[in-house]
Order: sequence, then structure tokens, then C-alpha cells
Amino acid sequence: MNVPGLLAGSIPSPSQGVWHLGPFPLRAYALAILLGIAAAIWITRRRWVERGGEADQVLEIAFWAVPFGIVGGRLYHVISSPQAYFGEGGDPWKALAIWQGGLGIWGAVAFGAVGAWIGCRRQGVRLAPWADALAPGLLVAQALGRLGNWFNQELFGSPTTLPWGLQIDDAHLPADALPGTLFHPTFLYEIVWNLAAAAVLVWADRRFRLGHGRVFWLYVMLYTLGRGWIELLRIDEANHVLGLRLNVWTSIIVGLGALVAFVVVGRRHPGREATVLLTPPTVQDDEKDAQQSVG
Repeated sequence: MNVPGLLAGSIPSPSQGVWHLGPFPLRAYALAILLGIAAAIWITRRRWVERGGEADQVLEIAFWAVPFGIVGGRLYHVISSPQAYFGEGGDPWKALAIWQGGLGIWGAVAFGAVGAWIGCRRQGVRLAPWADALAPGLLVAQALGRLGNWFNQELFGSPTTLPWGLQIDDAHLPADALPGTLFHPTFLYEIVWNLAAAAVLVWADRRFRLGHGRVFWLYVMLYTLGRGWIELLRIDEANHVLGLRLNVWTSIIVGLGALVAFVVVGRRHPGREATVLLTPPTVQDDEKDAQQSVG
């Protein structure tokens, strides 16, 4: 990939995002998502055990949360950007082409929470502490997932002359952009923001012993704060409301809601839960189990 006129020190885009193993395509976008999911599960297992849960419960809950999250993320993307699928010249079948990119985090979190609630109920554990265990890993997963946008050469920001500007192949340039133009690497900005926010969550959780869902609400606050300003840099097509991109408004509303939830929950339930179980065992239950094991 040779693009004339690029500034020294700029960030190159990958020359391809799909490799073929015989007839089977291996897509970087899908690999980034899978890598993020694996990282989130690994981090959550460690944090869940520290909170008193069992490691295997994380996989059981993820079995429900991950598919729900993927479906929800795709639905949000299609509903919030319907023109490419149902507008003039659109192709409704492309709504199913998830490998081409397009997962809305808001739908993924909302539907994923429903799946996690189902999984938690089946495992007999509380949703709030599990969400607290998940939150840092979720940010790491989102950071890794953004690598897929880099490989697809999509969702970049406005033109820039900064030395870390992103190179984009001519085939992916906006219609009004000249060859050699550099763009804000919004994928990189979000990766750095998410990883930094994950570190803040881990620190705050250990320092203040947050519980009852407050780590998760802090995650929402930090993520929406970063997503808001990063979204303002992007130049891809998006629906606007009152002059702002839809996702900017979503970040503002969801972030404020998370702030309210964080404060209210903190006042009602300071500190961390004594147990992660829905129905914690009583002393009588423990004695009964001991007698049965002896008998």
C-alpha cells in the first residue's frame, strides 16, 4: 500500500482484512470480536472468583450474554442507521452481514444484560455483582474489537495534519477527500480511552470496595464520556438530531442516567455485597449439608 504525500510518522492501515483458508474466509473483524470476548471472559473469571463466585459460572452466564449481545448490537446498528439497508438503493439482506462491521455498543450492552440476567438466574447468582466483575473486561473487549474497524478502514475521524494521522486506501476514502489525506485514528483513541478506563475501574473497585452494580455504572459513565468526544470527530454517515450525531445524544443521556444510578445505589447500598448468591445458604443449610455428607 503506497499512498503519495503521506506525512512521516503516520499510521498505516492494513492492506487487507480478509484471508482465505481454502473456501473459508478468515475476517479480521470477526477475529477482533472473538479476541475481545475471550479477554473479557478471562478477566471476568478472575474478578468473579475474587468476589466469591465460581469460575465456571462465568462461562455459563457468557453462554447467554454473548449471543444476546451480538444480536442486540446488530439490531441497534441497523435501526440507528437504516438507510444502507432499507433506504433508497439499500439492500435489506446486508442487515445480516455482520462480518462487514456494524455492532452498536448500546444494543449489545442492553441485550447482553438480558442474556446475562437469564444466565445469572439459572446459576443462582445476583446480576449486580456479576456486572461489576464484568465491567473492566467489557472495556478491554471493546478496545480489542476496535481493531476490526482499523482492518476494515472504517469509522475514522476528520482530516488531520497530526503526525499520528491514519492512512486510508483510495478505495475507502470519502468522496470529497484527496489521495494522501490523513484522518484522526478514532479506533486508536477509543482503544486508549477504554484501556485507561478499565484501569480506573479496577483501581476504584479496590480502593472503595464498590458493589451493588456501581462498578458497572462507573463503566457506563467513563465509556460514554470518551465515546461522546470521539464520536464528534467521526465523519462517517450518521443520523443527526438537533445538529448532533445520534450516538452523541445517546452518550449524553445514557451517561447522565448512569451517574444518577451510581449515586442512588451508593446511598442505598454503600460498600460491597456480602454474597453473590441469590439465596445465600443459612447456618441451618450448612449444618444440614454437613449431616448429609457424614451420613
